[in-house]
Amino acid sequence: MKIALGCDHGGYELKEQIKGVLEKLGHEYEDFGCYSKESCDYPDFGAAAARAVAEGRCDRGLVFCTTGIGISIAANKIHGIRCAHCADPLEAEMTRRHNDANMMAIGAGFTGKNLAERMVEVFLTTEFEGGRHARRVDKIMALEA
Repeated sequence: MKIALGCDHGGYELKEQIKGVLEKLGHEYEDFGCYSKESCDYPDFGAAAARAVAEGRCDRGLVFCTTGIGISIAANKIHGIRCAHCADPLEAEMTRRHNDANMMAIGAGFTGKNLAERMVEVFLTTEFEGGRHARRVDKIMALEA
């Protein structure tokens, strides 16, 4: 699986940490920035990662900022993206099972590296259940029209 990565300065260190997890799990990734702890604007990098997922250049996306909220909002502005802000492994699992989320946002200021690593692993290994949930996801996506 190829994963799109994006962050702002507040999420930079966690994004760099997660690269090792992705390599360990056998995933490729494309890093859309940012590339340092210098202050920057999360919409630039969240949208770039989201476009890669929406256009099919990457299979899923992971984005990081201090809270995870702003960058998830930015990613969700891209047509075809369902980016869920998650704070624990159960949320990461359920957003894949029930919402078919194709991106996950993590708040680096609130999530330790071990917890984030577990969340990423769960997000990338959990499959969408479909069934009754597919109808709901279809209704969500129809809102973009």
